[in-house]
Amino acid sequence: MVALSVLLDVFLPVLPSGVLVITAATAAAAGTAADVPDVLALTLCAATASVLGDLVAYRLAWRGGARLDRAISRSRRLTTAQEHLGTALARGGGALVVLARFAPAGRSVVSLGAGAAHRRARDFLPWSALAGLTWATYSVALGYFGAHLLGTSWLATAVSVGALFGAGAGAAYLMRREPRTS
Repeated sequence: MVALSVLLDVFLPVLPSGVLVITAATAAAAGTAADVPDVLALTLCAATASVLGDLVAYRLAWRGGARLDRAISRSRRLTTAQEHLGTALARGGGALVVLARFAPAGRSVVSLGAGAAHRRARDFLPWSALAGLTWATYSVALGYFGAHLLGTSWLATAVSVGALFGAGAGAAYLMRREPRTS
């Protein structure tokens, strides 16, 4: 269920995959259910599903590039985001891919934008893998350590989810800032 949710949230960014990962990590910290995956397995599952979802979106956008380009060109914000992404990937600044993984719908924009712009997979894939692993580790750590610090309660999950949303808001803010020119 975690893997499917993480895989599909690149297409439906409203899916609460981060919340599901945190909740599973909180349950793993409780150790009450025999079938709850341990923390390492959960992290690897979420990271792998994240990268696979990015690759599926990337390949679909690559193949449907002309149609997606027309849809993107109707939005000034999406056009600007695609230009920033192209510039960042061309300069080797894939940190944007990592940062976008935390921003609401950022993962979708980056994966689809990289595919539609026909960016090389070898420029995109390593950053996608780092983004997926970073996000999964952060989300699992929030749930696991939140449960250990606050107990395995809904409060621990709520505080952890709040921290995830805080990271997303911070990432969205950083992505919207205009880059400094020197």
